[in-house]
Amino acid sequence: MGFSKEHKSKTGGLTEAGRKYFKRTEGSNLKEPVKKGKNPRRVSFAARFAGMSGPMKNDKGEPTRLALALKKWGFGSKEAAAKFAQNNKKS
Repeated sequence: MGFSKEHKSKTGGLTEAGRKYFKRTEGSNLKEPVKKGKNPRRVSFAARFAGMSGPMKNDKGEPTRLALALKKWGFGSKEAAAKFAQNNKKS
C-alpha cells in the first residue's frame, strides 16, 4: 500500500486522513470500525481477519498491525473473531 504513517492509526486501522486519502485516490468509501454489536460489517471483518496468517506480536513483543486491527474492532484474538463470525453469520 502506498500511503504514509499519517494515514495509519497507532492504535490500529486508518486515521480519518487515511480514509479520506483512499476515497480521493481509489474512490473507496471506508468507514470507522464498529467496536461492538452484531453489525454485518463487523461480522464480515471478523470472518476475514480470523483467517489472516501472521503473528499477533512481533519479535520485540509488540502487537502487530493485525493484532491492533482486531483490537480496534473489539476482538482480543483471531480465535475470538472466528467464534464471533461463526455465531453471527447469516446462514
